[in-house]
Amino acid sequence: MFTSHTSKFWNDRYGDSNYIYGTAPNQFLTHQQHRLKSGMNALAVGDGEGRNGVWLAQQGLRVLSVDLSAAGLKKAKALATQHNVQLQTDCVDLATWAWPQDQYDLVISIYLHLSPELRPQIHWAMLSALKPGGLLILEAFNPQQIEYQHQYDSGGPKIPEMLYTPELLRQDFANAEVLELTETITDLSEGEGHHGQASVVRLVLQKKAA
Repeated sequence: MFTSHTSKFWNDRYGDSNYIYGTAPNQFLTHQQHRLKSGMNALAVGDGEGRNGVWLAQQGLRVLSVDLSAAGLKKAKALATQHNVQLQTDCVDLATWAWPQDQYDLVISIYLHLSPELRPQIHWAMLSALKPGGLLILEAFNPQQIEYQHQYDSGGPKIPEMLYTPELLRQDFANAEVLELTETITDLSEGEGHHGQASVVRLVLQKKAA
């Protein structure tokens, strides 16, 4: 049985003043800026130290950042203050959280890797949290990243079953309209946690109208 990292793991990881994954937003997310509109309600899932949630707030979105780590979210709030934007945070376990239903215009999941037992449930919950017509933006490592870890130490889970393929994502989000789904090699520069060449999968989907 595969298990996700605990809150202690992430609180230890985020415990010092350094931002492990940097303070700049994920590049794929910023490339989706044309899909965003000021005033959107956004949910940043597994937002860690807040770099992506804060960037969304800078675009005029109303953002809730959720994460398992209180230490990470404390730094997220500090980053929001530094950039003079509002960021709502909530420290939750995604497996037991009472997920909102039909509430968000946008859900983002950036490098949130889930165990095979939890992944379908939480991906379904992400989709359910969207309003009809809402968007989900996801980037994660794919199985080829195991090789890139050895070559470039560029990050990601070392358990292959926690990495995502396009086929797996199509299966998890079968009831949504896929707008973009690609695999690619990219150069990551996201703090010390994600740095160097990496193999990733990228997804943009839209929840079907009711």
